[in-house]
Amino acid sequence: MSRGSAPVPKGKKKGVSFTVDCAKPVEDKIMDVASLEKYLKYLTKKYLKKHNVRDWLRVISSNKDRNVYELRYFNIAENEGEEED
Repeated sequence: MSRGSAPVPKGKKKGVSFTVDCAKPVEDKIMDVASLEKYLKYLTKKYLKKHNVRDWLRVISSNKDRNVYELRYFNIAENEGEEED
């Protein structure tokens, strides 16, 4: 352990939320919000592929709000416990 460093307790990780305000460009008809949403989803998938986690994570749009996307995964450890019971 390096000098002067103390162990940091690990807490629950919080989700990160980003807000992109593109009202002005949309009002001026410079861009379309729908194409921006598709592009952000494309970039997310590209990032997951680059870091070799694309096989386990999926980008899913929310049922309640079409502007919200989330990353979901299949929890293998949870299903293994159910099979052993």
